[in-house]
Amino acid sequence: MTAKKKPFDFWIFMTVLILLSLGIIMVFSASSAHAFNYMHDTYYFLKRQLVSALIGLAVMLATMQIDYRKLGKWSPLLLAASIAMLVLVLIPGIGREVNGAKRWFSFVNFQPSELTKLAVIMFFSYSLSKRRDQLQYFFKGLLPYLILIGLIAGLLILEPHLSGTILIFTVACIILFNAGAKISHFIYMFIPAVAGLFLAISTSDYRRARVLSFLNPWADLQGDGWQVVQSLYAIGSGGLFGRGLGRSLQKFLYIPEPHNDFIFSIMAEELGFIGILAVMTLFLIFIWRGIKIAMNAPDVYGSLVAVGVTSLVAVQVLINVAVVTSSMPVTGMPLPFFSYGGTSLVFLLFGVGMLLNISRYANYERI
Repeated sequence: MTAKKKPFDFWIFMTVLILLSLGIIMVFSASSAHAFNYMHDTYYFLKRQLVSALIGLAVMLATMQIDYRKLGKWSPLLLAASIAMLVLVLIPGIGREVNGAKRWFSFVNFQPSELTKLAVIMFFSYSLSKRRDQLQYFFKGLLPYLILIGLIAGLLILEPHLSGTILIFTVACIILFNAGAKISHFIYMFIPAVAGLFLAISTSDYRRARVLSFLNPWADLQGDGWQVVQSLYAIGSGGLFGRGLGRSLQKFLYIPEPHNDFIFSIMAEELGFIGILAVMTLFLIFIWRGIKIAMNAPDVYGSLVAVGVTSLVAVQVLINVAVVTSSMPVTGMPLPFFSYGGTSLVFLLFGVGMLLNISRYANYERI
């Protein structure tokens, strides 16, 4: 089935450009002190984030011109390649260890888990669009997808990358639910999922320490509770209007690497509640338009991809904000379009490009 192309969703396009622009500004503001102290170059992280943003925008603009249905045919190969890379990154000499985690290749600054997020979305959407009627059966329909999620989760845990595991598992379940999986099956999954999470936490000293510090971060102010407590200081001192752009105090080596997962805290300190409210409104607009595209997509595959990409952003925002406000244990979840990271930004914009391409075939009012 072919449909006449329509204009892309202008709301999402402009929202992403605004979020990306704000993200680059905040990366510079949050990273300047850290970059000067450790890299002896105030613009170190800004320059790299700018390059990643330009590459990501080029990828997004190219992807929004390619029929998303053609990309779906490549999804099995893309998923197989991403799983193979998750295995390779664990091999000494091929994978590079940073802060105790093997998530990058030693010969190129590339994180396979970022590719895996989109590969899972594309493959699950493509496969489920052809096998929706079998999802009502647990063993024949749902179980193969759960085994695949388990394989990917196992590889990510070995890195270790718990936040990536939680994100991929959650987004995959959202896609499965929207494809027609029974609620009762998810209830059956809940017990082993909780058991697996408990096992992952209890068998790791640093994860167990994070959970304990979450319960009472002030009990160990100089240790595991330091980052969360400094984050709360930053958010609280921002007040209604903030200290002003570039005037954060907590970024001066109080919050470790403030341009990464805790950039929300610096943003709250500098822009205040009003600034944070504006940013959260932009994310809500993105989610609203993403759901609208999913509901009006011309086929099941397009609808599920739209659900997946929208969920990818929504879940990351939800978890990141929960972590920096001490509403859940620290997991290292980046804030989309804001946190420093080239690989994640490029692949996120690739996903946005697919979403915009689907919008060109969707039947709805673009006002």
